[in-house]
Amino acid sequence: MSVGFKEFNEDEERARLAKLSDEELIREGKAARSLSDPKQNWGKPPREIWAIGLRLCKEEWRRRHPKPDAT
Repeated sequence: MSVGFKEFNEDEERARLAKLSDEELIREGKAARSLSDPKQNWGKPPREIWAIGLRLCKEEWRRRHPKPDAT
């Protein structure tokens, strides 16, 4: 039996995040933030995939909860 990994696709990840509830999105964002933390990587920069995942979570949150206009 072999284990394969699917190549990361930003569009697929965006679509997956869009289907999550706010609570699930927060949980995903917290996990991505933790994995993006250099302290979790022994001082090394985070893997690019975790940084992208965190950015996508933030984008989805902002899409759902836009800041009100400051007019």
